[in-house]
Amino acid sequence: LHAVVNLSLAMGGTLVLDEYRSPQQVAVLTSTHQVTILAGPPTLWRALALHPEVIPEQFTSVRIALSGAARLTGELPQAVHDRLGLRLDDGYGLTETCAVVATTLGRPGAPAGTVGGLLAGVEVRLVDDDGVDVLVGDPGEVWVRGPMVSPGYFRPAGAPPEDRRDAEGWLHTGDVAIVDEHGHLAVVDRVKDLIIVSGFNVFPGEVEEVLA
Repeated sequence: LHAVVNLSLAMGGTLVLDEYRSPQQVAVLTSTHQVTILAGPPTLWRALALHPEVIPEQFTSVRIALSGAARLTGELPQAVHDRLGLRLDDGYGLTETCAVVATTLGRPGAPAGTVGGLLAGVEVRLVDDDGVDVLVGDPGEVWVRGPMVSPGYFRPAGAPPEDRRDAEGWLHTGDVAIVDEHGHLAVVDRVKDLIIVSGFNVFPGEVEEVLA
């Protein structure tokens, strides 16, 4: 809603909305309307890259290809590039942050598997179970602070708003991520999804990537 619909309306752009039925339909709409920015979840991009009836010529108008709503895993960006000739950018955000926190868009040096760098004005901490900042390369829960973080949730009449921010304004996202020495963020999974096997932390996302 924020990153696609509202942004298109604010910029005075043409917005193509349709119920998803097939990857061929997306390709035809893209070609017919000469879409320049195409956004969708990883499942859509995988379908476009693998469907035999989808051809690169249908995407020649696309300048920006964006993936969101779920973790971008495996060799999918390379598959999209090889099949459709598009650079597939990724991003990270939450409903509570009014969409984007970090993105690879405009950051060609962002390593594969990361969601790029933070947007201007956004602060992020990665912390352990005790709320202590983890070291570079170690997984930690993502805490986010900035002007775009929602002040809370609507509650039934008479009840106070529910606010997930702590006293210092940090939103505890429940997501687990790793950051490299250059500030590139890689989201690995959810805190509650963590599986401990023989003392090792196993993230379901890693298992899903192997299966995919």
